[in-house]
Amino acid sequence: MVEAVFESLELKHKVIAELEEVLPAHAVFASNTSAIPIAKLAAGSKRPENFLGMHYFSPVPKMPLLEIIRHEGTSDEAASIAFDVGVKQGKTPIIVKDVPGFFVNRCLGPYMDEAVALLQSGSGVDDINKAMKAFGMPVGPMSLVDEVGIEVAASVGKNLQEDLGIRVGAANSAMLDEAVSMNMLGRKTGKGMYDYTQGKGPKPVNPEMIELIAKYSTGSVAVAAEEIQKRMAGRFVNEAAYCLQDEIIASPTVGDIGSVFGIGFSPFRGGPFRHVDTVGAQAFVDEMNAYADEYGDHFRPAQILVDYAKSGKKFHN
Repeated sequence: MVEAVFESLELKHKVIAELEEVLPAHAVFASNTSAIPIAKLAAGSKRPENFLGMHYFSPVPKMPLLEIIRHEGTSDEAASIAFDVGVKQGKTPIIVKDVPGFFVNRCLGPYMDEAVALLQSGSGVDDINKAMKAFGMPVGPMSLVDEVGIEVAASVGKNLQEDLGIRVGAANSAMLDEAVSMNMLGRKTGKGMYDYTQGKGPKPVNPEMIELIAKYSTGSVAVAAEEIQKRMAGRFVNEAAYCLQDEIIASPTVGDIGSVFGIGFSPFRGGPFRHVDTVGAQAFVDEMNAYADEYGDHFRPAQILVDYAKSGKKFHN
């Protein structure tokens, strides 16, 4: 059984209780939550050993990844059953630890935080989009936030704040809150980073958003496309490394699969860990430290990256 009701702990607990009254004792119960810790949801279950998360990605028919999230009490049997179900659905499942953002959204948080920081320091909406598409992302971050919903992006950032601190704290998130208050949520409301009210064809940047960005501006320095790519990809890769370091994922392979199949992280680069192997851990660490010295500690590389740089090791043989 997979539930996908509105992201409310109270509502989900009600659904769990009602369904467990009619489900057999051996049934595995999964939540498709993208924000609520699985352990909190399992607290409303009579059979927490049979409870876990199955996080699908939107649009579900097209996106191949499935994150299976175990809380501390999830049985091996329940996790195995969920994995088999995912495979039968045509998905590529990965097992992920129960932490805010799980794996993919946890890495996406710093990536999007850097996008907003770049906007506020002088880079243009189109410039950021074009740079990241040239890097290999299937969708530019400005288009992505419009598709997902600016209110969703703002909520994900807040959920990650307690766990990640400065790693999602480079930008002034009040800008997104104000965009939400102005009902500029993205495509669903006709306006977000782009203006969707102008009919067919390429969408122009929303002039109201340009005014809002100016209000929260910290400067007027538009950086080159290559720096946009290195800063944004660097923060995604760094968070993926933290996830490996903190055992949120089991291996670099899991991280690469999750990143490529979950958000389309530059597939020809092979994922964040393969990317580090390609550029070299030492070169990556040196670059991140240089950005940290210039822009702040949100760029400081994870210890696992520093260790790999010192030893000359690679994540993949």
